[in-house]
Amino acid sequence: MATSILLAKLVGPMFLVMGLFVASNPARMRRIGREFLDSEALIFLSGVITLPVGLAIVATHNIWAADWRVILTLIGWIAILAGIARIALPGAMKKVGEAMLEKSWITTAPALLMAALGGFLSWQGYLG
Repeated sequence: MATSILLAKLVGPMFLVMGLFVASNPARMRRIGREFLDSEALIFLSGVITLPVGLAIVATHNIWAADWRVILTLIGWIAILAGIARIALPGAMKKVGEAMLEKSWITTAPALLMAALGGFLSWQGYLG
């Protein structure tokens, strides 16, 4: 349980801040997203960062319990898959990203979900 609390304390605030920032700055995020997608090096680098983060979460917290802790495990596995995809399939990731940038709701809705998830994990980590 201590690992779950620690990860919730790390992931929760990050998701909360990122989700609120993205949701409240859609035009800025589209600009940042376009710059990001124009750089194959940044796509690759984001995979190199995301993959070990996901691996670290799964290596320390591969818990498939029917409670809130499974969210952290899912985040770890999603990070692993996202990291692999960014490293191995940068062209496909660019196409997905470009499609997402065309519709502002595809950026805002997940950002709000991320903020809510971040708030929930922060609550579990710091107050739960």
